[in-house]
This record gives sequence, C-alpha cells and structure tokens, in this order.
Amino acid sequence: MSSNDTLARLAQVIESRRGGDPNKSYVARLFSKGGDAILKKVGEEATETVMAGKEGDRQKIVYEVADLWFHSMLLLAQFGLKPADVLAELERREGMSGLEEFAARKLQKRESEGT
Repeated sequence: MSSNDTLARLAQVIESRRGGDPNKSYVARLFSKGGDAILKKVGEEATETVMAGKEGDRQKIVYEVADLWFHSMLLLAQFGLKPADVLAELERREGMSGLEEFAARKLQKRESEGT
C-alpha cells in the first residue's frame, strides 16, 4: 500500500462526509461553515506547523504536518480537486531544480499577462 493510496482513501472519506450532518462530522461542519472556515483552518495549521518546526520537536512536526495536509485536502475537495492533482504537479516538477521551476512560472505569468 502506498502513501498515494492513503491520500486517495482519505479523499474518499472527506467526500463521503462533506454533505453529512455538521453535528456528527467535523468535515461536514467545516464545509457547512463555508470556504472561509476551511481557509482559516489551513492558515491555523500552517502556523502551528511553523511553530513546531521552530521548537524542533520531531513528533509535533509530524502531528502538525498531518493536520495541515488534512485541512489542505479539505481545501482541494472544496474546489473539486484530489490529492492526485497535487501529486501530478509534484511529478511534473521532479528532476527540475526549484530555481528552474520558479523561473518557468515567472515566465509563464509574464506571457499570460502579455508583458
């Protein structure tokens, strides 16, 4: 079983709970509150991840990154995206230096803006 399988299963659970009873499901509760609630949670979890990194507590870093990934998956689901979409983007970038990838994005943005 791969981590891709784990993410796909989690995405299915999120989708199955999305329209559920907000009193019985955390996922349903966040979706019922709307997109801003999901964005707020992603921001909170990102901040907690940074703080865990500053503390250097390996176990806490793993815990907080898991929370960040989970809430990021809610954001993906909100827009009809799946973990496979993110994995495909990472695979596209594989073998490319971060500097090359950044330069390519910058060039693409300039071309789309017509400058």
